[in-house]
Amino acid sequence: MTLIIFLLFMSGVFVFCSSRSHLLITLFSLEYLMLMLFFLFLIFLMNFNYELYYILIFLVFSVCEGSLGLSVLVNMIRSHGNDLLSSLSILSW
Repeated sequence: MTLIIFLLFMSGVFVFCSSRSHLLITLFSLEYLMLMLFFLFLIFLMNFNYELYYILIFLVFSVCEGSLGLSVLVNMIRSHGNDLLSSLSILSW
């Protein structure tokens, strides 16, 4: 079970590293990675009989990360008109 989730995590890392055109695809792959980390963390905690309150803290941080990513996406679409990463330049204001 852990090997399957690890392979799914590595496929998410591959998608994250290979998608360089749209910000939305990058954010989806980040959320997918967070979900796979959640499952790995859950299996780890259940194997060693630890408290599952750490899962709640992890979910809170992942929801905060998702909402920040969504706000960056909305701000980028409002200012540039699309979500292409090529239209976003850090040096131009």
